[in-house]
Amino acid sequence: MNFFDRLSNGWKISMNSFKVLKENKQLIIFPILSGISLLLIIGSFSVAILSAAGWDVDNIDESKSFSNYAILFAFYIVNYFVVVFFNMALIHCTHLYFKGEEVSVSKGLRYSASRVGVIFSWAVVAATVGFILRLIQENVGSLGKFITGLLGIAWSIATFFVVPVIAYEKMGPFAALKRSTQLMKEKWGESLGATFSFGLIKFIAILVLAVPLFFIGSLIHPVAGVALAVLAIFLVIAVMSAAETIFISAVYHNVTGDPVENYHLQQVDSLFVNKK
Repeated sequence: MNFFDRLSNGWKISMNSFKVLKENKQLIIFPILSGISLLLIIGSFSVAILSAAGWDVDNIDESKSFSNYAILFAFYIVNYFVVVFFNMALIHCTHLYFKGEEVSVSKGLRYSASRVGVIFSWAVVAATVGFILRLIQENVGSLGKFITGLLGIAWSIATFFVVPVIAYEKMGPFAALKRSTQLMKEKWGESLGATFSFGLIKFIAILVLAVPLFFIGSLIHPVAGVALAVLAIFLVIAVMSAAETIFISAVYHNVTGDPVENYHLQQVDSLFVNKK
């Protein structure tokens, strides 16, 4: 199957994810809650840093001290924890939908709460990797950016199935990482193909919504234009995040021999480049 066939099938599966989201509009709440939580976390860390600097931006310590790195690492942990917590809630709701069961936000949140220990453990692992990549990038210059770029791609591929694995296979973070990597290698190899459909849709959606809203709002006031554009971008990102998580859940079901409606195994297989 050539590249354009893979792209076509990738587009079809992406559209199916939006169909699931359309039938379960409440699922959009999870990425919205995640986004709001992250904004509150960023605000909390910012307030704490400003308070320590005597509320004077010029007094903020930007040195590469142990305390600054400790704060950064703590931020990484909280950030990953929040993202995975709400992603797991969404994946569980998607799982219920595929099984023909009733879907509700409360069920998703309760399920994530029941797995909070392993979610935190994975957040620590992911934060450690992200923190190390950040250190390499900051201290090795342009070479560091190239290295972290390659490692980041490899890490994204290896962790593709981590959230559904820790959700349903009752594994710890390292076993889940190994299992996720194994699923990728055994089924399709290590390289993804034709996966930029969501990115393309996101780009088009931002152009269609955010840009016009910016100009319309600017007719009233520049601040209104910026506010409307930011709101549009936030909503687009929320919708895309929900659709991408639904996609991952559906692909995981097919990989583990439990195919779901509207997601044919042949189409899913075509999203990946077979290992040579």
